[in-house]
Amino acid sequence: MTKPMQSTPQQKRVLSGMRPTGKLHLGNYMGALYNWVRLQRDYECYFFIADWHALTTDYADTSCVKKNILDVALDWLGAGLEPERSTLFVQSWVPQHAELHLLFSMITPLGWLERVPSYKEQQQQIGDVAAGGKDLSTYGFLGYPLLQSADILIYQADMVPVGQDQVAHVELTREVARRFNNFYPAEPLILPEPQALLTPAPKLPGTDGRKMSKSYGNTIELAAPEPVIRQKLKTMVTDPARIRRSDPGNPDICPVFDLHKIFSSSETQQKVREGCTTAAIGCIECKGWLADGIVAELAPIQERRRAFENSPDHVWEILREGSAKARTRADQTMQQVRDAMHLPQIETSPAGAAL
Repeated sequence: MTKPMQSTPQQKRVLSGMRPTGKLHLGNYMGALYNWVRLQRDYECYFFIADWHALTTDYADTSCVKKNILDVALDWLGAGLEPERSTLFVQSWVPQHAELHLLFSMITPLGWLERVPSYKEQQQQIGDVAAGGKDLSTYGFLGYPLLQSADILIYQADMVPVGQDQVAHVELTREVARRFNNFYPAEPLILPEPQALLTPAPKLPGTDGRKMSKSYGNTIELAAPEPVIRQKLKTMVTDPARIRRSDPGNPDICPVFDLHKIFSSSETQQKVREGCTTAAIGCIECKGWLADGIVAELAPIQERRRAFENSPDHVWEILREGSAKARTRADQTMQQVRDAMHLPQIETSPAGAAL
């Protein structure tokens, strides 16, 4: 049996991914990408574009999947993910994910999937067909947390960076690994249980005050030009009690100030607090200062993105190379899995084609 490839104590392995649903926004950046860029300095990182996961809800129209993959890759590279430090790849280009998912589906109780919190939540939010929503009564939607488990365990990842709302998915992965190892024991364990790596992930309000989300249409994209950013912020909701310019406001209940806390300096935040609570400044001025901070944060990201945008073939080559590396690593795990389950190994001809 092939021995597991273990991370060193100094270089633990991290795995995470994003669905390709179009250009990324500030919520995606602060919720995950900002932390990924920092994790790649200290960990062996695998980051994948989860195109199969995108099909779990958007299966009826797949015309934009390829374009969306490129957009996500451009935003990743613009934000600072480096192919020299991290393995960046496309999920569907590593078919071992599907093989492990299929094997997991043989041993995973149905009730484990039905109790995942996001299963019922998303059905309620976007699965009301009568109200114009999507039909989520599919096997793919029910089974997507198990596909996530395969995504993680096939790299024998030590940690999965998540926010608090995703911890349940990591716990399911741990349960699946435990069940597999119980059925098919080996020494050392073939599928070590990953840990949830809780990362700072502030919930950014969108322009309408709700959580920033594409489904709400309230986002600010990382690639948005400065005039678009400023115009969107001008329409952002503020403290509802501040009706007239002369009314003092309360920054602590204002969505605009929530963004100031992330993108503005402490000095600017102090100016906003003093000016708002005394009605010395209006909301337009406050939003202008916020726009200054966001534009400054995004300027280097957009500059790097433009450089890659001018060379799309290079971006696809990065993804191809990363996917080849991921396939090699994933196949090591699958050889162990097949051995443990007493399945025949996939034999290849000298040319590499399966026999």
